[in-house]
Amino acid sequence: MTMTVPSDTPPANQAHGRSSRRLARQLALQMLFQHEFQDQNPSWQEKFWAGQSASPEVKIFTSSLFLGVITNQAEIDRIIRDFAIDWSLQRMPVVDRNILRCSIYELMWEPDIPAMVTINEAVELAKLFADDEAKRFVNGLLDHVLRAEPKLAGKRSQIQQKPHAPEFSDPSPTS
Repeated sequence: MTMTVPSDTPPANQAHGRSSRRLARQLALQMLFQHEFQDQNPSWQEKFWAGQSASPEVKIFTSSLFLGVITNQAEIDRIIRDFAIDWSLQRMPVVDRNILRCSIYELMWEPDIPAMVTINEAVELAKLFADDEAKRFVNGLLDHVLRAEPKLAGKRSQIQQKPHAPEFSDPSPTS
């Protein structure tokens, strides 16, 4: 089984203009999607990578995300269940569920990636692979996780430490 990609989505190896990390996130999402359906087929990962022309840097980050989610999936899924009010994991579309898994893995286990980058990238994945409702759901759930998960206090403080630029300039003349 192969992953169904929207017809207007460029193949990952033709995604010019995207950062290597964005491409890696896209590939990790595709791998997680396939993992749900092909885990019993041991050659699916070889076939997946045979169809990609990703750089070594992209492959490393993709594999890190994929393996990080798989390794920590029980805790990641617990977090999703705790914050997804009125939603069970089984009811969530596969793409939405795996965008959340990747993003929560990044939030929890990738300390060098700023929380807002993770959330923005998750919304971009939802725009690419899901619908408008999914991007709102993903954004809202990740924002709630960031604000309430005790283990994310450090990432919350990074956001609060950033100086905010004034929204309006002072119109008074300087003389």
